[in-house]
Amino acid sequence: MEYAKRRLSGAVSGRSTGRRRVMRGRMAEILEFRANQFNGVVIAPAELPTDAEEFDENLAASIDQWSSDGYLTIWLEIPKVKSALIPKAIDRGFDFHHTGDDYILLTKRLVEGSNIPPFATHYIGIGGVVLTPERDLLVVREKFGVGGREPTLKLPGGALLAGEHLGRAVEREVLEETGVKAEFESIACFRQWHGYRYGKSDIYFVGKLRPLSKEIVMQTSEIQECLWMPVDDFIGSENISNFNKQIVRAALESDGIVQSFIEGFGGPDTREYFMPKHLIDGSGVVPFPSDLASFS
Repeated sequence: MEYAKRRLSGAVSGRSTGRRRVMRGRMAEILEFRANQFNGVVIAPAELPTDAEEFDENLAASIDQWSSDGYLTIWLEIPKVKSALIPKAIDRGFDFHHTGDDYILLTKRLVEGSNIPPFATHYIGIGGVVLTPERDLLVVREKFGVGGREPTLKLPGGALLAGEHLGRAVEREVLEETGVKAEFESIACFRQWHGYRYGKSDIYFVGKLRPLSKEIVMQTSEIQECLWMPVDDFIGSENISNFNKQIVRAALESDGIVQSFIEGFGGPDTREYFMPKHLIDGSGVVPFPSDLASFS
């Protein structure tokens, strides 16, 4: 990705910690940037000055120039190692957008009402209905309940990792929590929950899996109990939440939607589609490859 770089000479006025300053006779360097699809400026994080005062002077000049050039927004990613620059950006009217492990992203509208898409709005998790031909269901009891309630028996599962497909995620979670190897087959249903955590929503998928082993090796750090249980006993128990009963029923009474692929929008390493099985005809919709490396 290419970034532009320009210099301005002469006087530059700027505001820092409530005072107006004029820097005369010095070179004010326009920060390196590229344009994005929103007619916004994306500043090159690797090229940011380390000195806060130099950054402040360059940022002031850059804002003036980009406003004159008709840009609508500015996107400023500040690496953790340059966090001393953050107060200067705030003083120049930037707002927090989101943060990662080693950076913080700030944004500024140069034109009021310009579009700045929000950061991710959802967490994604998945639970697994692992059912034997004998109708035994794999269930776990976590060490800690939700909202102070006593933990009850539930499906194994958890949050997706970045870049992880749904099927791989639920296979991994089942194996980590129970030691049981299982093969993902389909998505039975899902639930959306607003106000889940830190103002974000949550989508919880329910996958159907075929067990490839039965021996349990419980993850003792998170789980206090793990067992195979007759699925009818699970559904009929008064100690199981209605939500958990109904999502298991969805897996029992529906074929669900299966992992597939539709060509034309990137590869299966970055995209997966879930379709009714009868629509996977080998032309418009094709089976999802079991080996991503072999897909062409």
